[in-house]
Amino acid sequence: MTQAGKALKRVLKIYGITQNRLAVVMGVNRSSVFGWVNEIADPPGDTVVKIRKALQEIEPAAALEFVRLFWGDLEDEE
Repeated sequence: MTQAGKALKRVLKIYGITQNRLAVVMGVNRSSVFGWVNEIADPPGDTVVKIRKALQEIEPAAALEFVRLFWGDLEDEE
């Protein structure tokens, strides 16, 4: 299970953002977003940054929550 996928799935649900809306804002295929959300595929590192930027454009609070859920655990491990 991917940390990015788990974080993204939760954020989309909390903020009512559709996978299609994220895909359109990011300029990617909807199947890519589906794969990330359902933990079929990991988004590459640069794509994680693009996800955050797209969420920022759609709903700034969603971008902050994504960052907290995804990178927040890294701080706990140190």
